[in-house]
Amino acid sequence: MFMGEYRHTIDSKGRLIIPVKFRDGLGASFVATKGLDNCLFLYPHGEWSNLELKLKSLPFTQADARAFVRFFFSGASECELDKQGRILLAPNLREYAGLGRDVVVIGVSNRVEVWSEEGWQEYSKRAEEAYEDIAEKIVGLQL
Repeated sequence: MFMGEYRHTIDSKGRLIIPVKFRDGLGASFVATKGLDNCLFLYPHGEWSNLELKLKSLPFTQADARAFVRFFFSGASECELDKQGRILLAPNLREYAGLGRDVVVIGVSNRVEVWSEEGWQEYSKRAEEAYEDIAEKIVGLQL
């Protein structure tokens, strides 16, 4: 399980150090793709395979399903950790998430997310303000 929040930087070559606590869970190689809310999702291969099976079961006759699957898979790329624990983030992924030098890497149960520092601050502020309302809405999920 991935959890925690870490601040890192992307170097001039587009490389990001993956937090040590996430490396074993992600493995030597994993998949990065365009996530929701303008961040990147990083999935270990096992989780990616599970997600792929679920997405394959969506009805291709529905335009929304086709659009989501296209966007999700077309943005995906394989990442490999180098000896220093860094990955090279593809330019299209960095552009999608608005990643500059300063980023926030967070653990979200079965995946890791990479956010621009500004994007994470804005999202966190909105989520914090709505936290209790959100909790009331999801109470029916038996958490």
